[in-house]
Amino acid sequence: MNFELGEEHIALRRLVRDFAEKEVAPIAAEVDASGQFPEGVVTKLGELGLLGLPFPEEYGGGGADELSYAILLEELARVDCGLGLSVEAHISLGGSPLNRWGTPEQKRRWLIPLAQGRMMGSIGLTEPEAGSDLGGISTTAALDGDEWVINGNKCFITNAGAGSHGLVNVLTVTGQREDGRKEYSIIIVPRGTPGYEVSEPRQKLGLHSSDTRDLSFTDCRVPRENLLGERGAGYRQALAVLDEGRFGIAALGVGLSQACLELSLQYARERKQFGKPLFDFQVIQFKLADIAINVELARLITYKAAVLCQEGKPYTKEAAMAKVFASEVAVRAAEEGVQIHGGYGYMSECPLSRFYRDAKLLTIGEGTSEVQRMVIARHLP
Repeated sequence: MNFELGEEHIALRRLVRDFAEKEVAPIAAEVDASGQFPEGVVTKLGELGLLGLPFPEEYGGGGADELSYAILLEELARVDCGLGLSVEAHISLGGSPLNRWGTPEQKRRWLIPLAQGRMMGSIGLTEPEAGSDLGGISTTAALDGDEWVINGNKCFITNAGAGSHGLVNVLTVTGQREDGRKEYSIIIVPRGTPGYEVSEPRQKLGLHSSDTRDLSFTDCRVPRENLLGERGAGYRQALAVLDEGRFGIAALGVGLSQACLELSLQYARERKQFGKPLFDFQVIQFKLADIAINVELARLITYKAAVLCQEGKPYTKEAAMAKVFASEVAVRAAEEGVQIHGGYGYMSECPLSRFYRDAKLLTIGEGTSEVQRMVIARHLP
């Protein structure tokens, strides 16, 4: 068992970290305060080939593995978790379904521009009355000749209002199975389709640089060929996509926690109280040690889930474990980081206050911690 990253992964980390520190860090506080989606930064990520990192080269991607993808998200979240979330949603939820189940034509039409960063993608799962209960969605899609007619509402959709947004993969109810249960299918809805409307941006506790909107579909018509994969496979597809998204969220938690550790360690060494640095006090050393332990453990389980995924092995349990642990570690790391910074940590000018607000969503999005524990329990031997 080798815990060392290879040269390619080390080079990727260096590339993304350099980009994040030079291009993202200078505007992170500004976009957080304004709630503005950083279009320019996203464009540059696309030019570097990072928005299609895990997709095949023939469809505009980088052909990289899932561990590379985890490293990408980790390094972005270390500077701005909001940007990291937008990239995670774009790749895991917008592009990955097309990569997995899209036809060659669908991939040429949509995956290539997604991978090249010429458009952003998203997924429509959550509804006002269906969050953790994914099977409770009520958005419908009915065939009318050669068109799907979609009606319903989705909420809390990441990237839907970005200027470069191009499509949303919508989970719909397309009929009833022989056993009387709902039939679910995913349908691709391009931006600008008549009957597809996007709300004003939602105001959030944190992650302000990530765009979040509600969607409505009123007699929204798209071609029959916009069905993604097999009819009736939508529920299974959604669960598979969420597995990948969960270790993506875990990677964001690792990056955010790493930032909290680095900032708190620097502050503890520079800040003096009672005539000596904070770091000399054992209580501060213990806080920093606990953060460091948890960051390392979160990184290991996240990387394990990523490697299992790229090897084609079952990883649902490990993805859920990574998501629970890394997201909850991020919340604790941010909280302890604010505590170490004292009064300054509570000021908006302190990056720790931003990380503190950003961290909480990681325990909720793409499956709450409670749901993840249910998933883990079901997979115990």
